[in-house]
Amino acid sequence: MKKLVSIIVPVFNVEKYLRQCLDSILGQTFNQFEVIIVNDGSTDGSDTICQEYAEIDERIVYLKKENGGVSDARNVGLDAVTSDYVLFI
Repeated sequence: MKKLVSIIVPVFNVEKYLRQCLDSILGQTFNQFEVIIVNDGSTDGSDTICQEYAEIDERIVYLKKENGGVSDARNVGLDAVTSDYVLFI
């Protein structure tokens, strides 16, 4: 079934806050969404956390790329959108 909303989450070295962010998104009562996580070349433990969440929730799409900045990461996320509406975190 097509998701109504795509939530794009650019990630760069945010392991300290990433679990709280993803738990908040996934804990919503509205669940017709996909989460597109774009790892923008993180050098901390963000990659491991992203992979972990992608494995436990089918609504998560995980993409990795070389560091290019938040705008570039958002654009990569936009290319992966499958819904009618887009939100950025």
